[in-house]
Amino acid sequence: MKILITGICGFVGAAVARQLTAASGKDEVFGIDNLSRAGSYLNRSQLVNAGIDVFHGDIRNTGDVEALPAADWVIDAAANASVIAGADGRTSSRQLVENNLSGTVNLLEYCKRHGAGFVLLSTSRVYSIDALLRLPLRLEDDAFAFDGGASPPTGASAAGVTESFSVAPPLSLYGSSKLCSELLALEYGALFEFPVWINRCGLMAGPGQFGRADQGVFSFWIHSWRARQPLAYIGFNGRGAQVRDALHPHDLVPLLRKQMASGGTAVNRIFNIGGGAANSCSLAALSRWCDRRFGAHDVVSSPEPRRFDIPWMVMDSSAAAQAWDWRPEISLDQLLEEIAAHAEAHPDWLALTS
Repeated sequence: MKILITGICGFVGAAVARQLTAASGKDEVFGIDNLSRAGSYLNRSQLVNAGIDVFHGDIRNTGDVEALPAADWVIDAAANASVIAGADGRTSSRQLVENNLSGTVNLLEYCKRHGAGFVLLSTSRVYSIDALLRLPLRLEDDAFAFDGGASPPTGASAAGVTESFSVAPPLSLYGSSKLCSELLALEYGALFEFPVWINRCGLMAGPGQFGRADQGVFSFWIHSWRARQPLAYIGFNGRGAQVRDALHPHDLVPLLRKQMASGGTAVNRIFNIGGGAANSCSLAALSRWCDRRFGAHDVVSSPEPRRFDIPWMVMDSSAAAQAWDWRPEISLDQLLEEIAAHAEAHPDWLALTS
């Protein structure tokens, strides 16, 4: 089986490519990346050394996509994955939409032409910001927790947010572009009869993640703590009570293999894929972990809220567990320790990748 991975030099794309290659000698994995992100060239060298072909190109350019060899499956891991992109005054809103939406159209046309299946790595940020801000939460020690005594909204519980949770705008340009990509993928697959799977991934984290807070706060926090770089609890009273779950990209691979082997006959095609409640913690709890691992470091408080921030996001992946017998295998402690070991082995990582 031939597998094309877009954004193959990004954190998730590179990790999935390496795992797919290591897990089977039968599959041919290749990919495309525009190498626009700081640190991408580091992953490119590793992938090429592992015998994986990496094409330098941009999925927004029709010619670059049309020039790619035929594949049996496309795993779309290419995106501008920052929730503040296009609204921060430093990045282009048009460029974000072109990358996340127009690029998807080119890939779907590729699948139509070659009869390839399509797996979209979407995001938890397709869920409504307003609805997330209205979740019934209480403060337990230094972390927000779901208030089970309150009347919960549709699609949310202490186990996390499900696929039925509201996707009403606002979502951010990032979230809305990914939601539009989901709809287009489903339409293309139905009309042109190729299999489509959509995985709404929670916060991804692990060693080798680029050093940016808006694209991987767990990795950024640990690297910054070890390097004694400035850190701040932003918004929500500046206490670091915001909670996220974390998923190691290696845990994606068993699911992707099952989806590609299935041929795409299931009724449900959209699945939440996240670390879940067991793999979640607050920023304050992460700070305590870092304090034990690296020693004390000051974190300043900045209570002023920031646009698009949310207090609690845990992914309920029970639908994926039922459909695919899939669950994350890598614990939060193991994931954090892998990041910490990488930070110690690469003391210049933030400078290279942020």
